Amino acid sequence: MKPENGEHPLGDVGQLLCVGLFLIIWVGDSFFLQKSTFLSHPVPLMVRLIILCLALITAIYLSLSGHAVTRYGHRPNGIVSTGAFRYVRHPLYLASLLVYLALTVSTMSMVSFLLLAGIFVFHNTIASYEERLLEAKFSEEYRTYEEKTGKWFPRIW
Repeated sequence: MKPENGEHPLGDVGQLLCVGLFLIIWVGDSFFLQKSTFLSHPVPLMVRLIILCLALITAIYLSLSGHAVTRYGHRPNGIVSTGAFRYVRHPLYLASLLVYLALTVSTMSMVSFLLLAGIFVFHNTIASYEERLLEAKFSEEYRTYEEKTGKWFPRIW
């Protein structure tokens, strides 16, 4: 996407590369090599499945609610602060990170945890870039939204 669309120029390509690389490494380590899945034995399967389900349910909510901004074929003209955007500023990025986390926890692949950390850094970079564009476009209105809404975690205070 072009920067004038409010997205990082490498955001889409980078996210596709992250998905592909993650799936190759996660599947390879979790089901074939099993070099870094040693924590799957002490952590009960039921615990891992509960975390997986909670993360996936949250990701589905964030994704469905976050896509509402583009669902009708046009981008909004102002700050969106409804739905998932009421809680976090980047619900779609957070949804994808939760899916990575769910898969990683399900098999306890330490290599996947390390890759997830790198993927988080990438998502944080593109999110920060997009926030700078939004702040330049909406100035005080966006700064007020930032103060009320967490970037990755909901603000409860």
